[in-house]
Amino acid sequence: MALQANPELAAKVAKANRILYKLGILDGFGHISARMDNSPDHFLLSCNRAPALVAPEDVLIYDMQGELAMETDKRSYLERYIHSEIYRQRPDVMSVVHSHSANIIPFGVTDVELKPIYHMSGFLGGGVARFEIRDTTGEDNDLLIRDRNLGEALATSLGRKNFVLMRGHGATIAAPSVEVAVFRAYYAESNAKLQLTSMSFNSPITYLNEKEAHNAMNTNEGQIKRAWDLWCQQEEGLI
Repeated sequence: MALQANPELAAKVAKANRILYKLGILDGFGHISARMDNSPDHFLLSCNRAPALVAPEDVLIYDMQGELAMETDKRSYLERYIHSEIYRQRPDVMSVVHSHSANIIPFGVTDVELKPIYHMSGFLGGGVARFEIRDTTGEDNDLLIRDRNLGEALATSLGRKNFVLMRGHGATIAAPSVEVAVFRAYYAESNAKLQLTSMSFNSPITYLNEKEAHNAMNTNEGQIKRAWDLWCQQEEGLI
């Protein structure tokens, strides 16, 4: 029998793409995936489509090599190896977001650390990883994660952290669920914007310490349904 995705999970992946577009985290580019609940060595990711346009029927099944595990005539995202290699290295990760959100970019091209500036971004408290593509390719690259070798290098840079900056490209976020992945992507961008604003005051910034960040993350991620329900209704045009 052919491998089949849980329809509810496929629909959630499609909705998460559209929510991230509505929240301004994704535009015509970027993507979110989910590890399959009924086959952990496979994951769900949209075909090559702008996030705002993703429907459940666009969500495809991939294996841990980043290759299609189903029959389809739809094109794949070039950077699907971001997802496959993180899932392969991190059995605890159930969802991955890759975005180019604007306020994140400056932290990837400077030595300034992205740190949790308020309680909503406590998940950044474990430290933010950095990926430099030149370490793998030299200078002959287009910054894209276009094969397994680059995906493996990115996943290795991420390590056990939740967040990795990609110089001149954006960021990738790992999470234990689709809902948490959306939450982290949104509040990482919000944190970056607040941090950039605070830095302009030319005054010392009091960041969350590691314990505060850990406690805030645990508290907030126990309340994810509140934000997820709001974002779902906004995406559906109900409010």
